[in-house]
Amino acid sequence: MVRRNDNLWKTLDWVTIGIYLLLIIAGWFSVCGASYDYGERDFLDFSTRAGKQFIWIICSFGLGFVLLMLEDRMYDMFSYIIYVGMILLLIVTIFIAPDVKGSRSWLQLGPVSLQPAEFAKFATALVLAKYMNTYLFNIKRVKSFVVVLALVLLPMMLIILQKETGSALVYLAFFLMFYREGMPGVVLFSGVCAVLYFVIAIRFDQVFIADTPTPIGEFAVLCMIILFTGMMPGIYNKKWNYTRIILGSSALLLILSFIFSEYIIHFNLVWSQWVLSALLISYLIYLSLAERQKSYILISLFALGSIAFMYSSDYVFDNILEPHQQIRIKVVLGMEDDPTGAGYNVNQSKIAIGSGGLTGKGFLNGTQTKLKYVPEQDTDFIFCTIGEEQGFIGSSIVLLLFLALILRLIALSERQVSTFGRVYGYSVLSIFLFHLFINIGMVLGLTPVIGIPLPFFSYGGSSLWGFTILLFIFLRIDAGRKHRL
Repeated sequence: MVRRNDNLWKTLDWVTIGIYLLLIIAGWFSVCGASYDYGERDFLDFSTRAGKQFIWIICSFGLGFVLLMLEDRMYDMFSYIIYVGMILLLIVTIFIAPDVKGSRSWLQLGPVSLQPAEFAKFATALVLAKYMNTYLFNIKRVKSFVVVLALVLLPMMLIILQKETGSALVYLAFFLMFYREGMPGVVLFSGVCAVLYFVIAIRFDQVFIADTPTPIGEFAVLCMIILFTGMMPGIYNKKWNYTRIILGSSALLLILSFIFSEYIIHFNLVWSQWVLSALLISYLIYLSLAERQKSYILISLFALGSIAFMYSSDYVFDNILEPHQQIRIKVVLGMEDDPTGAGYNVNQSKIAIGSGGLTGKGFLNGTQTKLKYVPEQDTDFIFCTIGEEQGFIGSSIVLLLFLALILRLIALSERQVSTFGRVYGYSVLSIFLFHLFINIGMVLGLTPVIGIPLPFFSYGGSSLWGFTILLFIFLRIDAGRKHRL
């Protein structure tokens, strides 16, 4: 046992642990700065936010130590049990959790509140790694892909039922891992297209082309669909002559339609695109029958799905999203200016970051944060505290630390000798990337405010423990990788 523990300490990746400690320390000082009130002197007063965060940090160190002491094979053996347990906990949370700011996602355990959604991430990562490590698994097989998709969507749907949309969206990060493990690029491309379709259709829905009754949003999205669909026979089947036929004839028809609409009879150019889309899909079906290749059918399904998604985006935006979510999206897209409402957080955050300048105002000297102008400044918007107190230089150092962590996780994931370790590693990497990109993006006004924490910085025990568990399980799996040959 002693020899095994000695080997553990030698094989642990101390570089990652060092980065983790630096982020934890920087995060605690940021919480101190964000939650500090004039007159307070003792940051270790356990009645303050800084004191409570200090307790969570000490507990996370103990939690990390326990996770390292466990056998790495235990995470493989008990992954299904852990996942089922977390699913049951998520279900129970829906019914027994108190209403906190409109969501039912926090469990009260005496004086402590925990959010099960933060811990479901590592459970989902473990079960995916376990299933994808099975002998017959192949992500390109429909059955295999449906199973992993179900494993991701189940906790995601349960978290949405808790009215925690931001936490649920984090599970989309697993698709980055799927892509690394061989998921066809067209799936990831379809996801990117869906975002583009949604944004353009919503943003330019009420803007029209010149003197025609043609909405730019609908017209632009249909042009993109025709372009992407026309490119696919050349990319996937190497039939570039078909691509030239599709794109050439489409461009000619649209130009003629525009001239006719502009100078003869005004009409909606989208009508021409409907005809063009129908001809395009019919042509692809004909090619599939003539050449007996299913790929053309799949391309036509991409076109049909894209058109259906575009026309459903308005319904989703108007009837499924909550009013506050609609306003946040409109503010980000520049459709509305709401500096005292939905845009207040972001505007104040930008002011705080901008006021920091190059070197910042210094620790505890930020005016925007000390006067509490920025809501949630020690949780979701904690990066504005860093920007105001430490300036551009301090913010850059924090981002470089996160970059070092991301690059290190890539290196550790690539050196795994088992699919289990590699899949879990890339799952951890994907989750960290998603949190980092969205959190920094919403603080800077680049993404909608969806309320997800900045890893190791935002105040709260659930998020800190959740990220610690994710990281230290991977460090333990990595330390025992040579025993998994």
